Amino acid sequence: MASLLALLAGTFYGLIIGILPGAGATTGLIFVFSFITLFPDPYLAVIFVMAVVAASTTGDTYTGVLLGIPGANSAAATMIDGFPLALKGQATYAISSAVTTSTLNGLIWGSLTFFLLPYYTQLIMIFGVVMPAWTGFANWLVPMMIGAPDMALPRLNNWSFWILPFAFTMMLSTLFFESGGPAAGWTLYPPLSLQGGNSMPFIIFSIHLLGLSSILGAINFITTILNMRASGMNLMKMPMFVWTWLITAFLLIAAMPVLAGAVTMLLTDRFFGTSFFTASGGGDPVLFQHIFWFFGHPEVYIMILPAFGIVSHIIETFSRKPIFGYSSMVYAMASIAILSFVVWAHHMFTVGMPLAGELFFMYSTMLIAIPTGVKVFNWVATMFRGSLTFETPMLFSIGFVTLFTIGGFSGLMLAIVPADFQYHDTYFVVAHFHYVLVPGALFGIIAGAYYWLPKWTGNMYDETLGKLHFWLTFISVNITFFPMHFVGLAGMPRRYPDYALQFADFNAMISVGAFMFGITQLLFLFIVIKTIRSGKQAKPEVWEGAGDLGLEWTLSSPPPYHSFTVQPQVK
Repeated sequence: MASLLALLAGTFYGLIIGILPGAGATTGLIFVFSFITLFPDPYLAVIFVMAVVAASTTGDTYTGVLLGIPGANSAAATMIDGFPLALKGQATYAISSAVTTSTLNGLIWGSLTFFLLPYYTQLIMIFGVVMPAWTGFANWLVPMMIGAPDMALPRLNNWSFWILPFAFTMMLSTLFFESGGPAAGWTLYPPLSLQGGNSMPFIIFSIHLLGLSSILGAINFITTILNMRASGMNLMKMPMFVWTWLITAFLLIAAMPVLAGAVTMLLTDRFFGTSFFTASGGGDPVLFQHIFWFFGHPEVYIMILPAFGIVSHIIETFSRKPIFGYSSMVYAMASIAILSFVVWAHHMFTVGMPLAGELFFMYSTMLIAIPTGVKVFNWVATMFRGSLTFETPMLFSIGFVTLFTIGGFSGLMLAIVPADFQYHDTYFVVAHFHYVLVPGALFGIIAGAYYWLPKWTGNMYDETLGKLHFWLTFISVNITFFPMHFVGLAGMPRRYPDYALQFADFNAMISVGAFMFGITQLLFLFIVIKTIRSGKQAKPEVWEGAGDLGLEWTLSSPPPYHSFTVQPQVK
């Protein structure tokens, strides 16, 4: 009830602020911040603020429609259409449209903030954004890159997709349970996961389905890549993105059943009287951590490996040079995949492992730096003395290499056991993880989207807007995550509802950067929609010299539904 009241109050207040000429959301929030500390729960405050912003930004259209004076700059566009309607006697129609939109904005975004913030952000990030995005890329690109007409098993492909919306519907349905959503974090650590309400079994079942979807997709990719390549394309002639997805598919098949086993053991502990993780019955909660991170660390590379392939393609395209050290790149990525299964306990240095165990996982973690360094060297060597141009995909790729390397160095710091005792469960870990994942997975996805969007849609994107999107994203990522290194080294803990006043300035900077980063991605959405609807027609060979870099560039833009009806020949 408190959450609902905060939502409705924020929406109503936002509408009132929007009506006042010249006020707008910014002025409204200034007044809000004077009493924001009175909220008993920070989540209630967030819900209220989101509702205020969402409602006020369209509620200010009252004055725009009736008087031709926009309440704020966000209402200027509405005024252009709305005021002429008012002069024609259709003000009721214009205002009702604006109010309905404003109210729905406040309710929807406030609800999503309340519902998703505490429980599902990490699960949705991994299983609902990054992995489906990479699977979508692969479904488009792998058949075209290897000269196949389509995926080898289209019905299995269909199954792997349609499992996703069902699984997410089940996951989100737990929000409406009387006991509330799960309160064990995305890692599902016992004993919290064993003590929650009735939502936990549904969450576990949805994770089973999401894992099943990933495994079915992985089987399809392995079958397609190994059996449907063009004549003359042996394994060491495959495009780098195909190599990364072949390795990723094997990682999925190896790692996902481990997670399934772990969550099934949680279910048996809860409903069938077993004691795998129940200390009172002789079990060990730390055992779950071992099993979870045996899945969790390969999962990190499942999310990042496809980006390695995409960045390799982009750098060689805009350097006008073949990728330096093709074979070493393949061996480096395969090495990373293998090593990812023997480093899991570096997440657990503080649980009380024997010294020999800590030394093993420290050295094996540091060992990953070697193949990672090989890749970074090869990317830089490809760019060295190349005929570089800096289109948007190249900018995101360079940003990827730069920031991912920073994340790699902080990972080496965390690999040192005595140092990790100081860094563990502080914001330094959060900084490291996001310097790896955001530039790694997200920059890779965005770079690939810009790179192949003209091929997919047949239209070119707006280069000026694309570069603006890059610089805003690059700056906001660093504003958000770089200060986390400092507050982490100063001792600020992660997963904590409050923090000491000494961290307030850095946290304010982090919040500004986070909002800037989120809003900037709306620009990316606009660019994609604009490209699809009104972009200039693209040539089959979109980028200069791309025709020599992959079979997909020999097809029309957009390509036909069945890429190659006649199998091409690769020399």
